[in-house]
Amino acid sequence: MLTSDFDFHLPKKNIAQEPKTPRDASRLLVVNNTLTDHLFCHLPKLLLPGDTLVLNDTKVIPARLRGQLNDAKIEITLHMQRSERKWLAFARPAKKLKLGDEVYFGKNFSAIVSSKFDGGEIGIDFKGIRTAEGLKCYGKLPLPPYIKRENITHDTDVVNYQTVYANQPGAVAAPTAGLHYTPELLVELQRLGIKIEKLTLHVGAGTYLPVKVDHIHKHVMHSEWGKIDKRTAGRINENKKNGGRIIAAGTTVLRLLESATNETGEILPFEGTTDIFITPGFQFRAVDLLQTNFHLPRSTLLMLVSAFSGLEKIKVAYQHAINKGYRFYSYGDACLLERANR
Repeated sequence: MLTSDFDFHLPKKNIAQEPKTPRDASRLLVVNNTLTDHLFCHLPKLLLPGDTLVLNDTKVIPARLRGQLNDAKIEITLHMQRSERKWLAFARPAKKLKLGDEVYFGKNFSAIVSSKFDGGEIGIDFKGIRTAEGLKCYGKLPLPPYIKRENITHDTDVVNYQTVYANQPGAVAAPTAGLHYTPELLVELQRLGIKIEKLTLHVGAGTYLPVKVDHIHKHVMHSEWGKIDKRTAGRINENKKNGGRIIAAGTTVLRLLESATNETGEILPFEGTTDIFITPGFQFRAVDLLQTNFHLPRSTLLMLVSAFSGLEKIKVAYQHAINKGYRFYSYGDACLLERANR
């Protein structure tokens, strides 16, 4: 398939610059055989007792650093941790960096360029104070490039760009499908018999990388680290055997569940990296419903939801959302997708 098959026009007015307050006041488009408009707070009434909602409990770290190399200003965005000191990152402008260069971020905190790759990617080794302390002192929350508010500050985003259940630091982008949940909504879901499970997938900066090739099968997917523990996998499998549906709260959850599922549909414990690239034709084995936001044109995430529900159905749903004034992307509204051919 061509990347252009996943293109559409989105008016700028539909790109959300701030989240709704409260979080579950965002809108929710249910996509199955029909299209139905709801609010996100209606989600408990749309699920069934015995269903399992799976959340990603990763926590966004202050992964964007602005540093100095001689007279040049360098911006570095971390995207994957190799050890306490060693990270992979994207640098701008990467062309100014060479192996061995030291970029200074602040007092007693710097990084040595240890490797260079294509697309502005570099490997760095931090020096000075502990990495977590350095990021806390000098790092900023890595907001997506399409959030362009006037006089932007990160004070409110420190709270808004985290899920209420985030507790595993390591992501450099939020699992945005989870931003709609409030503590009260989670309690209501459980009260109605919906089971809640959590896994971890540290979302990388590669989630914003555009698809630059004409044919989607030539795209090289970024990898991300994730974990599903044995008990969580066992409970999800047991609920499936009992007839409960599996609802993934976001594409990160879906990607990790499908990465960990064997040919018989059993979800196995998982710890490591995944670079799974889900496109139309993919055989889903784990997830029945996907709750997610509205994604960018020509993106791997749009390809994923098209694989899940069907490209034509997604095109119709997205046009409906645009016409109805739904808000798109990270701080935008949500949709609840039913898997095609269940």
